[in-house]
Amino acid sequence: MGDRTVVADVADELARRVASGEYEPGGLMPSVRQVAEEFDLNRATAQLILGRLESYGFVDAYRGKGFVIRDVRSEGGVDVYRRLFRLSMPAPEIAAEMFGNIVDEERGIALDALLAYTGSDRALDPADLKDDIDELETLARGANPDPHRMLSIELGLLRRLLTALGHSVQRAVLNSIGEMILEVPEAVQAYFAVSPDLHVLVWRALVAVWESDGGPSQAQLALFEDLFGMYHQKVLARFEELVGVDLAAEEVPAPHAATA
Repeated sequence: MGDRTVVADVADELARRVASGEYEPGGLMPSVRQVAEEFDLNRATAQLILGRLESYGFVDAYRGKGFVIRDVRSEGGVDVYRRLFRLSMPAPEIAAEMFGNIVDEERGIALDALLAYTGSDRALDPADLKDDIDELETLARGANPDPHRMLSIELGLLRRLLTALGHSVQRAVLNSIGEMILEVPEAVQAYFAVSPDLHVLVWRALVAVWESDGGPSQAQLALFEDLFGMYHQKVLARFEELVGVDLAAEEVPAPHAATA
């Protein structure tokens, strides 16, 4: 089932069935005997697998009843959502919906951080960010840019700004979002739906603003917010393309109601 352990691989397969809706909330997971038979395992290993699903937060164990499937979408925490997102890749529409929620949350945190830092006392010297931006530029202009490393650098830059602003909760949420995105190749690629050079230009422009005495005008800030929103729409569209969402089916207009 892969390069990992049998326990991890089978647990992920069962979790994927929960994520896709194949196993419904409130229902019973297959029993230890059924898991052992389906995957040709001994019962001790099957018990370990179901115990792992419980540790994932996908099921609750009840003595004499078995493992009951949780409503992970409404009840799950960040760790559950992270695993759900990774396992939802075979279900493009579900994956795209989840990615849209992730992007919306990340956009809000990133935009708030950039605007707040622009209007703050800027305790962090912008010059301290330049080494990371230089590395970002080197990667962006290379023959084969590494999107995983580039996104890691950008998340690190945002993390440093949030630290300087004292926004510890937002930083924690950003860290969790970053982990979700970085372990899904399609999500990482989607973040570079526009040329990697654009990412470098944005950071260079921000540093120039932070180093200036005047700062941006309200019109410039509004334009930046609009551009940020347009960029993320391209990110979402690219992700849908990568995971195979049927865009043609989504665009079919609803039939018009009959008129008298």
